[in-house]
Amino acid sequence: MKKHGILNSDIAKVLADLGHTDKVVIGDAGLPIPEGVKKIDLSLRLQEPAFQTILELLMEEMEVEKVFLAEEIKEQNPDQFERTMERMAGVDVAFVTHETFKEMTGDAKAIIRTGEATPYSNIILQSGVLF
Repeated sequence: MKKHGILNSDIAKVLADLGHTDKVVIGDAGLPIPEGVKKIDLSLRLQEPAFQTILELLMEEMEVEKVFLAEEIKEQNPDQFERTMERMAGVDVAFVTHETFKEMTGDAKAIIRTGEATPYSNIILQSGVLF
């Protein structure tokens, strides 16, 4: 049995298989999942698990060089925006419209669905390299 890090075998496998610039999405309960993209559904009920819980875990486990957020999060969910930005020290942050964001999820290696039920609580994490 694994002792440390993410115990969810689906998430652990996706992270282990990532290459440079591959993308993983953390989505709220309402984010549509494009056909053909692996969905890892962690939602238990509304707000569980929270978006920030999963973001914290992935930021610990994954080398992230860039993230994408919907521009709308700034005004529509300022608390979530602020908490997310606190985790992004040293990471390039790009903003796109929510419609563009949803289109970008089509080439993700996986979308991790949370129980989050606040608007625009979604992020694309782009893998970096350790060297």
